[in-house]
Amino acid sequence: MSLIQLILIAIVQGVTEWLPISSSAHVLLASDFFGVTGRDELLINAISHSGTLVAMLIYFRKDVSAAIFGSFELALAPVRKPASLSRGARLALCILVATPFAMIGALLYDRLAPEVFQTGMRTVYTVAAATIFFGALLWWADVKGGRTRTEADMTLRDAILIGATQLIAVIIPGTSRSGITMTAARALGYERTEAARFAMLIGAPLLAAVSLYGILGLMTSDGESVLTFTDGLIVAAFSFVSGYASIGLLMTVVRRMSFLPFVIYRLALGVLLLLTSPFVMGWF
Repeated sequence: MSLIQLILIAIVQGVTEWLPISSSAHVLLASDFFGVTGRDELLINAISHSGTLVAMLIYFRKDVSAAIFGSFELALAPVRKPASLSRGARLALCILVATPFAMIGALLYDRLAPEVFQTGMRTVYTVAAATIFFGALLWWADVKGGRTRTEADMTLRDAILIGATQLIAVIIPGTSRSGITMTAARALGYERTEAARFAMLIGAPLLAAVSLYGILGLMTSDGESVLTFTDGLIVAAFSFVSGYASIGLLMTVVRRMSFLPFVIYRLALGVLLLLTSPFVMGWF
């Protein structure tokens, strides 16, 4: 696989990771187009996540810093009621309780789900159906009523519910991890910018785990992967730049408009995937 192809996949992953349009679907389609499948596709995706993770940490550095310092407060005073915690400590606590479901679910899915099932879930039909269905769900959550809740109104119940939806994205390509969490946050009454920001912040632990998997996989590949260590650094760098730009785009769009442009894109992409699928093309 050429370096140009790797860079293109990294850019695709970076652009789509934080937008509610499913990076896994786009990377899967791009990898299939370039003939990269199986472990190589997963490894490229994982390495790309390291770049987009760093992009998010830098973009929301004030929130990240507050959560890091707040975690020390939690460690020193773990029995305090959430209402008595500082803003950073409450944010750290919400991120903490939102994480386990997807993390444990991803591990169990990788270890226990039969390979034939995992392969079946990564077909163009699954991606297309998930892209359309969860796009429509995002539209419903975004327009069902006025919402003004902010991070200050976040409860542990809300954080758990929003975080738990990440498990759906782990299992079904085309769902969009960021998209499903933004959908849940909007359905629970949070402002668009707050829903987008919190969805990205709670994704950090999961993306860190995925990035670690990619780095370890790259270091232990023994030449069996299409990626070299240098290639991995280049992939991460390009996904970082494109990821940072996509976060800025997302926050600008939801601040000035709504999630509708992303919904329209998802619906169009899903229909296009179905129209160009082997089943439909076989008719012609």
